[in-house]
Amino acid sequence: MNIIFDLGGVVVSWKAKEIIARAFADARVQALVYDEFISHADWLALDRGTLAPQEAIVRAAKRTGLTESEVAGFLRQVPAALVAIPDTVDLLYRLKDRGYALFCLSNMQHASIEHIETAYSFWDVFSGCVISSRVQLLKPEPEIYAHLLNTYGLGATDTIFIDDTVVNLTAAAKFGIGTIRFRSPEQCEEQLRELGCL
Repeated sequence: MNIIFDLGGVVVSWKAKEIIARAFADARVQALVYDEFISHADWLALDRGTLAPQEAIVRAAKRTGLTESEVAGFLRQVPAALVAIPDTVDLLYRLKDRGYALFCLSNMQHASIEHIETAYSFWDVFSGCVISSRVQLLKPEPEIYAHLLNTYGLGATDTIFIDDTVVNLTAAAKFGIGTIRFRSPEQCEEQLRELGCL
C-alpha cells in the first residue's frame, strides 16, 4: 500500500488568514489581500511556478493599492509560517516503520518548498515527492496525479491520498485512488486505522 500526503494543511500548517493578519493590522486590508492575492489566479500561477514572485508582487500591488514593498513583505512571511504539525510528522514515521511507501503531492511555491526542505528533516520518510511549482502542474488537474503515479510506478487502487481539500480528493478518486479528507492528525489516524493501516 502506498500513502500520499498533501503538505500544506496536512504535514505543515497553512492558515492564510492568520498569516495575513500578522502582516496587516487593518481588517479591510486583510480582506483585500485575501481576495486579491491569496484567492487570485496569480497565487495559483505562483504555485504552478509559471509566475515570477516579483511580477506577482507588482500585479498584487496594483490590484490592492498597497505598495510593492508591503506586498513583498507579506510574501516573505509565508514560507516561515508553514510550520510542521508534530502529530502528523509522528504519524508519517509510524507509517514508514510499518513498511508503507510514503509520497507527497502538494501545490506549493518555490520559496515555500525550499524553506520547509531546509527547515525540517522529515523528508527521509518519503519515497518521492511531486511539487506543483517544479512540474508546472496543479491539483486538482488530472495530469499531476498521472504524473505522480507514472513517475513512481504506483497502482492507483493500491494507493491512498490524504488531503484537506475536497476537490483535490475528488480528482484523485477518479483514478481509483483511495482518499481521506484530513481534518486533524487524530481523525486521519483513526481513518487509517479503520482501513487496517495502523
